[in-house]
Amino acid sequence: MVSPYSKLALAWPVALSLAVTGGLGGCAALAPQASQQQADGAAITVSSELPASWSTPSADTASKITLSGSADIAAPASGATPQAAWWQHFHDPQLTHLIEQAQAANTSVATARAALLQARALRDVAQAGLGPTVGLSASAQRSRSGSGATAVSSSNYKAGADASWELDLFGANRSALYASSASLRASAANLGDVQVSIAAELALDYLTLRSAQARLVIADANLAAQLDTWQIAKWRLQAGLGSSLEAEQARAAAEQTQAQRPTLLISIAQSRHAIAVLTGRPPAALDAELAATAPLPQVDEAIALSLPADTLRQRADVRGAEEKVSAAVAELAQIDATRKPSFNLGGSIGLSALTLGSLTSGSSLVASILGSVSMPLFDGGAASARVAAQRAAVTQAQLAHRAAVLAALREVEDALAALAHNTERQAHLQQAAEAAANAALLARQRYQSGLIDFQTVLDTQRSQLGAEDSLASARADQGAAMVRLYKALGGGWVPAAELAELAGRPVDLAQQTTP
Repeated sequence: MVSPYSKLALAWPVALSLAVTGGLGGCAALAPQASQQQADGAAITVSSELPASWSTPSADTASKITLSGSADIAAPASGATPQAAWWQHFHDPQLTHLIEQAQAANTSVATARAALLQARALRDVAQAGLGPTVGLSASAQRSRSGSGATAVSSSNYKAGADASWELDLFGANRSALYASSASLRASAANLGDVQVSIAAELALDYLTLRSAQARLVIADANLAAQLDTWQIAKWRLQAGLGSSLEAEQARAAAEQTQAQRPTLLISIAQSRHAIAVLTGRPPAALDAELAATAPLPQVDEAIALSLPADTLRQRADVRGAEEKVSAAVAELAQIDATRKPSFNLGGSIGLSALTLGSLTSGSSLVASILGSVSMPLFDGGAASARVAAQRAAVTQAQLAHRAAVLAALREVEDALAALAHNTERQAHLQQAAEAAANAALLARQRYQSGLIDFQTVLDTQRSQLGAEDSLASARADQGAAMVRLYKALGGGWVPAAELAELAGRPVDLAQQTTP
C-alpha cells in the first residue's frame, strides 16, 4: 500500500514540470509578436496598371456583357466567384456530370489535394515551434564491480521530466509560421487553379467531340447527296445524255467526301479518350457512354463580366502568386532573425535513488533550470549572403505575381476578342450555309432536267459541304471562346472553399454557383 507521503512524492515531478512550463510560458509572453507588416506587406497593389474596363470589340458582343464589381483588389473576396460552376450555363447534363467526375477523380486534382494536406501539416509543424517541448524519461541501472566475495553490486533508478522553450524575441519562429501559413494558402489556390484548368480542358475536349460528331453528320448528308448525283450522272450516261467525264467527276467528289470520315472518326475517338483520362479512367472507358451523337452545347448569350480588379481577385493563379510573395517576405524575416541573439529557457525535474523503494523519498528529488543565450559571431558572411539570396527570392516572387496579373489581363482580352469576332463569323457562315444549300438543291434539279452543266453541280455541292462544315467549326469555336473566357475570369473554383479544403471536407461547386 502506498502511503500519502509516497503519493505526494510521486506527484512532485508532474507539479514541478507544470511549474517550469508555466514559467516558460510567462517569459514567452514577454516576447514581442512578429510584425503584422510582414504578413500584410506582401500584398501587391497593381490597381494603377489596371484598365478601367475590358475591351469590347463589337457592339453586338458589348450588348451581351454585363459589367459588375469594384476596382479594389487590396483584399481577396470570399464566397463563390460569379462563374464558379460556369459549365452549367451550357445546359448539357452530360458535360456537367463529366466535369464533376473530373473534379473528384482527376489525378492532377488529387495530387494538388495531397500537396494541400502536406502544406497544412508543415504549417502545424511551424505552429508547434512556438510552444514549449516537454518530455518524460525513466531508467533503471544495475551494475556490479569486482568478483567473488569482494564483488559489489549497486542499483540506480531515475524518473523525471524536462521542458524547454526557445524565446521568440525577434520573431524567427513567428515568421516561419507566417511563411508556412502563406504557403498553405498558396497550395489551396494551386488546387483551385488545377480545378479551373481541368474543367476548361474537359469542356474543350467535349466541344471538340460534339463538333466532330456534327461535322460527321454533315459529311454523311453531303455524301448521300453526292452519291445521288453520281447515280444521276450514270443514268444520263446510259441514256446517252451525258459523258463518262461527268460520271467520273461525280465519283471523285463522293470519294473525297468519303475520305473525310476517317479523319473525323479519329478526332471523335481521341476526344473520348482524352475525356476519359481527365475523369481518372482508362482511355476506352467512356466509348459506350459517348458513342451517341449529341448536339453541340450552346452557352447562354449573356455573361456577367466582372471588372479587371475582380477578375484578379477571383483568379486562383493570381491569388496563389500573391501568397507566394507573402511566404517569401516572411521567410526573409525569418532568415534575418537568425542573425540576432537566440534565447532558450529549460528546466528539468526528476527522482534519483539507489533503490526503487527510496525513489519516492524527498531526498531523491533533483531539479534544475537553465537559461542560455547564443549569437553568431563570425560565419564568413554566410548569414548576410542568405539574406541577400532571400531578398532576390522576394523580388522573383513579386515579378512572378506581376506576370500572373498581366497574363490574366491578356487572357480575358484575347477571349473577348475571339468571342466578338467568332460571333460575327458565325453569323456570316450561317447565311452562307443556307445559300449554299439552296444553290446545291437548285443545281441538282436543273442538272437532272438538263438545263445546266455538271461542273455547276459539283461546284455548288463543294460550296455546300465547305459552308456547313465551317459553320459547325465556328459554333465549336464560339463555345471554346466562352470556355476560355470563363476560365480567364477565374471561373471553376470557389475561393470560400479554401476553408473547407483545409478542414479536409469535400466541396460541391455546383451548390455554390452564383447565377
